[in-house]
This record gives sequence, structure tokens and C-alpha cells, in this order.
Amino acid sequence: MNALKNKVQLIGNLGQDPEIVTMENGTKLAKFSLATTESYKNAKGEKVDDTQWHNIVAWGKTAEIVENYLTKGKQVAVEGKLTHRSYETKEGDKRYITEIRCNELLMLGK
Repeated sequence: MNALKNKVQLIGNLGQDPEIVTMENGTKLAKFSLATTESYKNAKGEKVDDTQWHNIVAWGKTAEIVENYLTKGKQVAVEGKLTHRSYETKEGDKRYITEIRCNELLMLGK
């Protein structure tokens, strides 16, 4: 059960082309946003779409696959873990970010 403590699975569409960064040691990092949409009917019976945006990061071979095959609008399934980190802006403000570190990727659709 240890593997289930921090596991995220999402299916969605890329909101933009991935950002690819090559580290000094040659390792690749891919960053992209993924939109997931759920539909439901409100109290009036009207259909409502609720879209959530998720920040995804992928390293190494997974990042290379992202770089070579994914573009804005593509539908993918990602599996990974939830991570939290903080950083400081140039102005000295502290910012917090939640990301999904992708360790598996499945390309869907056409």
C-alpha cells in the first residue's frame, strides 16, 4: 500500500506547448499545464463544465517523449505524485506551487 500514498492519475488536454529545459548535465525537464474538465447539471438542470488546471513536470526520458510528441491541445493520461515547493521572486516575495511529477505518460486521441 505504500505506493498508493501519493499517487495522481489525470486525463486531460495540454493548455500550451510544453516548456523544455536542458540542465547542465544534459538531463531534460518538461513543464506543461493540463486541463481536466468535469460536467454536471446544476440545480436548474443546466449543464455546467468545471475545468481545473494542473501543473505537470517530467524529467529524463519522459521529458524527451513530451518534447518530441506533445503539443498544445493533445490529450494525454499522466500518472505521478503530488509535490509542493516554494521559491522567491526577484522582488523577494515567497511563492508556493503545487505540481504533479509525471512518471508515466500515455498519449491518447489521434
